[in-house]
Amino acid sequence: MKTDQNKVRMGMIGGGEGAFIGAVHRCAAALDARIELVCGAFSRDPDNNRRTATDLGLAVDRTYNSWQALIEQEAQRPAPERMEMLVIATPNHLHVPIALAAINAGFHVFSEKPAAVSLGEAQQLAQALDASNCLYGLAHTYLGYPMVWQAREMVREGMLGTLRKIYVEYPQGWLSENQEAQDNKQAAWRCDPSLAGASGCMADIGTHAFGLAEFIANQQITSLCAELNTHLPDRRLDDDGAALFRTRNGASGVLIASQVCAGEENALKIRVYGDKGGLEWQQMSPNSLVYRQLGQPMQVLRAGVDQPGLSAEALRRCRLPGGHPEGYLEAMGNLYRDFAAAIRSGAAGSAPGVPGISAGLRGMAFIETVVASRESDTKWIELPNVG
Repeated sequence: MKTDQNKVRMGMIGGGEGAFIGAVHRCAAALDARIELVCGAFSRDPDNNRRTATDLGLAVDRTYNSWQALIEQEAQRPAPERMEMLVIATPNHLHVPIALAAINAGFHVFSEKPAAVSLGEAQQLAQALDASNCLYGLAHTYLGYPMVWQAREMVREGMLGTLRKIYVEYPQGWLSENQEAQDNKQAAWRCDPSLAGASGCMADIGTHAFGLAEFIANQQITSLCAELNTHLPDRRLDDDGAALFRTRNGASGVLIASQVCAGEENALKIRVYGDKGGLEWQQMSPNSLVYRQLGQPMQVLRAGVDQPGLSAEALRRCRLPGGHPEGYLEAMGNLYRDFAAAIRSGAAGSAPGVPGISAGLRGMAFIETVVASRESDTKWIELPNVG
């Protein structure tokens, strides 16, 4: 297989036929023509693995039967053709074992979230990354949206004044029924503690809400009071939860995540208020950012390369003129574009504009504190000071 030496050579583990997120990663990585998929181990099912590789046009000798074989054999290939970055699109329990093996072999890693199944695992990964020359990126896709960056920049510039209140919610409805008992593989592993970790809903989508709140507010959440619920009787992990929280700079907030809100799709939403005004952004209408100033009419800022009032960071992530919708693929594509640029620049550790190991550590601290809060009679619990 002849490769384009200008493109970053990418391998993928997981994301085989029938796995939604693998196809999303591949489409997003291809958007800017800076990355080329050269190898993969897509499924433990040999037939699925082979079909996926064939559909993607991969050579037989770059289609591996296991993630271990992929990393070992790619490391032995000549430098001009071997994989440079590895995408991990597997259930949570494999994120750290694969990432550690890849980093130890000298490969950059772009991983699905959460980074690990425990904070201890994430810290082990952070230590390995510090000792390497590798990059690590985390697929917090919503942090690739232009108007999320616009909101962050407006907060940083003081346009909202001193932050007081943050509301962030992520309701879904797809687990309102017992999907894990209906041969739904995506539901099955997310509801299995041995594969997903100590939390279901909060690890899967609560981490998105948490990461979005910290990113836009530019403040760390330091303590929380949480509950987790499991609404279906045979389900082994939480499918719903909520938390009151406080930030280091004195703001307070509410975080809600649920996968049993029947009829909901992916309704991630955040509202941030200061003493001068507030912002509101919704993932299902991502091109709009509502800006409310005290004593002034409401404004709606719109995404687009030709739109007024946008920050440089927001404009850099816009691809089309206003009125042409950009969405989830473009947001993830922005992360891949910045990750590829960081690889070509020789960067290590984290890529500018891409959530890295710090976000991974913060996410695991959040999950473990929420679980601890559920199991404790203590009203408020401090988050570990990591990330």
